[in-house]
Amino acid sequence: MEHIIHGTVLVEGAASGPLLASDTPLSFWGGYSQFTGEVIDRRHPLSGEIATDCILAIPASRGSSTTTAVLLEAVRRGTAPAALITSQTDTFLVLASIVADELYQKPIPVVVLDIEAFALLSSGQYAVLNPDGNVIVRDR
Repeated sequence: MEHIIHGTVLVEGAASGPLLASDTPLSFWGGYSQFTGEVIDRRHPLSGEIATDCILAIPASRGSSTTTAVLLEAVRRGTAPAALITSQTDTFLVLASIVADELYQKPIPVVVLDIEAFALLSSGQYAVLNPDGNVIVRDR
């Protein structure tokens, strides 16, 4: 089954990949390995999952502005998610993407969905994110 969800673009771009989704915010500081792309917060529902080249759907980041530094380092190392989908505007994630574009010419697309649309996402689906903010989600 396939459906299209309309989102609001925070950082433009296109990406596709397996969807990793959680309704729990993620702290990148101590919760995400910039070396491997693994979610290392052992209390997070995505613990142990590798987000590299996946579409990571989390409501928002949790914690401090260090999230930006960790995500930026993941971009530099090639271990960042292919795109981020959130259910609220997250300035730390957007800032990391903007700086990644400035430093490495590798922005991470960021799209925000309303809460009802975000709730339709689940790990194991495949997602295609278009530059216009449309997210095509397919069950595998």
